[in-house]
Amino acid sequence: MNLEAIRAQFPPLASGRAYLDNAAGGLLPTRAITAITDHLTRFGATNAMPGHLPGREMLALKGRAREATALFLNAQAEDVALGPSATALAFRLAAAFARLWGPGDEVILSGLDHEANASPWRELERVGVTVKVWHARQPDMRLHTEDLAALLSPRTRLVAITAASNVLGVAVDIPAVTSQVRAAGAWTVVDAVHAAPHAFPDVQAWGADFVMFSPYKVWGPHLGALWVAPERRAGLPWPRLSFVPEGDITGLEYGTPQFELLAGWLGTLDYLRELGGHDTLTRAALEAASARIAALETPVAGRLLAGLREAPGVTVYGPPTMEGRMGAVAFRVLGEAPEATAARLSAQGVDAAAGHFYAVQPLKDLGLYPEGVVRASVAHYTSLEDVERLLTGI
Repeated sequence: MNLEAIRAQFPPLASGRAYLDNAAGGLLPTRAITAITDHLTRFGATNAMPGHLPGREMLALKGRAREATALFLNAQAEDVALGPSATALAFRLAAAFARLWGPGDEVILSGLDHEANASPWRELERVGVTVKVWHARQPDMRLHTEDLAALLSPRTRLVAITAASNVLGVAVDIPAVTSQVRAAGAWTVVDAVHAAPHAFPDVQAWGADFVMFSPYKVWGPHLGALWVAPERRAGLPWPRLSFVPEGDITGLEYGTPQFELLAGWLGTLDYLRELGGHDTLTRAALEAASARIAALETPVAGRLLAGLREAPGVTVYGPPTMEGRMGAVAFRVLGEAPEATAARLSAQGVDAAAGHFYAVQPLKDLGLYPEGVVRASVAHYTSLEDVERLLTGI
């Protein structure tokens, strides 16, 4: 598919507005929307029940969604939990950690993270765990492994790291971090929410113990996903319903699944299968789609960054080039509050966003919290014309 054919698959783009808030949530392709509508039309709120045919179809749907999400992560289905959001799943994981650790144990948080990969682990302070912060170095806001080395100790139990900053777009070398943390005897939890739309996660290559992402950032419905390494899953004492076996990943999936959203997510994955040029949904198909996405985004994101850096009166935060960047650019216009800049752009049909985006630590370190920044973020369907409209508006 060329860019025109890709854009035709996303109905909101027909409005003529330039959508540049993809880091907050992606648009859905038509087949995902249709899948949700068809599911609700056929099944309503039918639950998974083995005793009747519609209920068995719900059970099968849940299984297909888990298996397909595992393909997206290069994982096994029994290690993948699906829930309402990555944040909700992280807090459920934190409840398990609170039963394992206490006074004398330590957790390290990256200075680039969204609060979904910070607040759940700060909750461990309630049971006596010490929390440290691995700050990014200014002005580029990159993390340096020698700074992490100074924080690691025999008491370190967990290091929380993002694969890419949701506000600054700064990417992180995850295998290098996980290798360092593993050598210190600790676990790693990776927030792949912002990175996932731009380079699909590979838990086998990353070497982490826990990885979470949000399908709704990857052009699916509002869902969250969490992968738990099999060697960790068996011994984690998360709170669960009494009949769920210990270590069973479904113990993290509290309540009734959003079956219609699982159907929509499968529709999105089918779109990605086609984007990758394959006839069946496989890991190879998704890897091809990820490569196609990178090829489409690279010139668009590069123009966005360069154009904002060249604009008079505009300050851009993070690395000065696209090397080590992913998907988003944060900036401020001299003499104008971020919210005012975003409102002015939106009035011109260009939808970027303003605020702190739950990225509390990096924006505090930059002295930009709580007012925050303007954030423009691209997807594979973003056109160069969209970017030029933003630059003209600025």
